Amino acid sequence: MNMKKFAPAAMTALLFGSVVIPVASAKENSTETEQQLPQIQIDPVHIFNTTYGTVEKVNSGENITYFTVKDGEQTNILEITKDTLVFDNTGKKVELKEGDKIVAYTFANKPQKLIYPPQFNPDVVIVETKEAGFVEVDYFFENLTNTYEMLKLNIGENTELLNTKGEKVSAKDLKEKNLVVFYTVSTKSIPAQTTPSKVIVLDEESGNTTENTVDAEIAEIIATDYYEVDGTKMVPLRLIAEKLGYKVESTSKGAIVSKGNLSYTITRGEKMFGYNKALRPLHTAPALLEGNKTYVPVEFVEEYLK
Repeated sequence: MNMKKFAPAAMTALLFGSVVIPVASAKENSTETEQQLPQIQIDPVHIFNTTYGTVEKVNSGENITYFTVKDGEQTNILEITKDTLVFDNTGKKVELKEGDKIVAYTFANKPQKLIYPPQFNPDVVIVETKEAGFVEVDYFFENLTNTYEMLKLNIGENTELLNTKGEKVSAKDLKEKNLVVFYTVSTKSIPAQTTPSKVIVLDEESGNTTENTVDAEIAEIIATDYYEVDGTKMVPLRLIAEKLGYKVESTSKGAIVSKGNLSYTITRGEKMFGYNKALRPLHTAPALLEGNKTYVPVEFVEEYLK
């Protein structure tokens, strides 16, 4: 018996341009081909406005702090609230201060005040440090490559996946979303590939739903809090059942787990368990393996509780 612990819609923000190609008549083609106008191409993807510079002045309001940012002769004002995401280039959450060198990202389709100097309400602000770390803020397709297919993400076991509220999300929630990606190294291929240290999903609608949150929490419990008995993975009954909305009543030999019209009677040391008024088998009997925690085969969670 061993216990092992381990330390994981639509492209609404894309503004598509077009390519305009002058069309000459057959006569013009035959006599004035060399005088045709050059084709005009508009940048097809513009998702974020970026603001660069150094914070030179800070004015605090009641709910908004105004940061004056200068880049050479260019001056911009950033409106920062408690909801603005502010990280350094390593993925650490930080507070903006005077002297910080920053890059701010604001959704291009967000309304902007027509005043001077330009004033932005950024969605993400990255503070540059001397520590190693790169940041990519962009839209990523279903295969997790960004808009110009210059960077592809390979999500690893230790990649931290979050939404803007700091809640955990899963790798599937990253597809076709606007992401903030933190990484340190990438391959020299095209596209470059990287296993990021942290990814934040910017889209509010793609932010973690309650169901996704619960699934992520349960997956973490199953991966970190378990025993292996006779080749069967045993996981904590109450901890998982309550996260799934079940009521757990302890008995002298086990527990009764119920929700709605479902009821399971678990007895430690018995492979058969009660399923409403019937009996069902388990490969390994539930057991008291740690403190006051009853552990059940992971199959019970996957086949019945979920």
